[in-house]
Amino acid sequence: MSQTPEQIIAIVPAAGIGSRMGAELPKQYLILNEQTILGHTLDCLLSHPQIDKVIVALNPQDDYFANLSQTSHPKLQSVTGGKERADSVLAGLQLADSGAWALVHDAARPCLTHQDIDKLIASAATFPQGAILAAPVRDTMKRTSREGVITETVCREQLWHALTPQFFPVAELSRHLTAALAAGALITDEASAMEWAGIMPAVVTGRADNIKVTHPDDLQLASLFLKNSI
Repeated sequence: MSQTPEQIIAIVPAAGIGSRMGAELPKQYLILNEQTILGHTLDCLLSHPQIDKVIVALNPQDDYFANLSQTSHPKLQSVTGGKERADSVLAGLQLADSGAWALVHDAARPCLTHQDIDKLIASAATFPQGAILAAPVRDTMKRTSREGVITETVCREQLWHALTPQFFPVAELSRHLTAALAAGALITDEASAMEWAGIMPAVVTGRADNIKVTHPDDLQLASLFLKNSI
C-alpha cells in the first residue's frame, strides 16, 4: 500500500470571471462574512499542517489578489493562469516538485474543512491512483429533452456530485492533463483527465456544506455554513 505523500501542494485555479454571478468583479473576490470568498478558501488551505505550499493561478488582468491579507503568507505563491481551468491547473503544476501530490481546489468553495482535507490525504494509502471529494446524490434524478420535458428518471444509486479538492500525483496529473488537452478532450475537472487516460480515481465522501458559490443565492448559504462550521 502507498504511504501518505511526503509533499503536498494545493493548487487554486482562480483565473475565471464567474459571469453567472452577475457581479462587477470576479466572484472569488466578493465579500463573504467580512472577507473575500478566496480569502476564506486560502485560510483553510494555508492553515492545514500537511499542505506545504499553496499556488493560486490568476488572471493576467487580476487587480484584486494583491490586496488580500493572505498574500504575505510564506506558503503562498501565485502564477498566471490560462483561459480554461485545466490551463490554470497546469500552470500551477509546473511550480510543483514532480514527486509531490497536488490537491486542486476551487477558489469559490470557501466552506472547505480540515476534516475533509484529512480524509482525502489519508485516502492515498488506499487509492494510489488518486481520489476526489464527492457527495452522494440524494434527490431523484431526471433526464429531459432539449425542450425541458422529462424523458426518464435516472437511478441515483452510485451517482455522486464531484466536489473539490481533487488529489493526484503531480507528475501523472500533469502528463494526463497535457495529453487530454492536446487531444481535444472535454476536461471539466482533474478526475476527468485521469479517466480519459484510463485511470479510475476513487471517491471520498465529503461534507455537503462544501458548496461552490456560483449564483447569488449561494452567498447567503455559504455565509450560514461558515458561521456554523465546526
